[in-house]
Amino acid sequence: MSIVGIDSVAAEADDERDTTIRRWCRQGLVAMAEDASGPLGYCVVEYTFFEQGFVTMLMVAPTARGRGVGARLLADAAASRITPKLFTSTNVSNQPMQRLLRRAGWSPVGLLHGLDEGDPELFYLCPQESAAAHP
Repeated sequence: MSIVGIDSVAAEADDERDTTIRRWCRQGLVAMAEDASGPLGYCVVEYTFFEQGFVTMLMVAPTARGRGVGARLLADAAASRITPKLFTSTNVSNQPMQRLLRRAGWSPVGLLHGLDEGDPELFYLCPQESAAAHP
């Protein structure tokens, strides 16, 4: 199984997401968590957000949720970033992602209306103690 197979949006036959995932893979932007059963989750970090790192996508397979996979992927993204700051965002309706980010120490830093009608995007900043370890 590929990471397309564990992505809940791509699983809904979303060809645009499938194409985007394949582009991320070609560009070498995907970090994957896996075990003997196959992919458990993946994370994409890009550096086009005001010249800072941005976790563009964090997806954990539905069967692997609640097992620390997302936390490990976030920690790896923070540890391997190449910019002083690392951001991410999620919809206000995505309570599981917000809980994960709070547990990982990320701070809410802004709210943007207009991306998804009726569901604002909440932006987060990676904890600064992770930045202290950054060269």
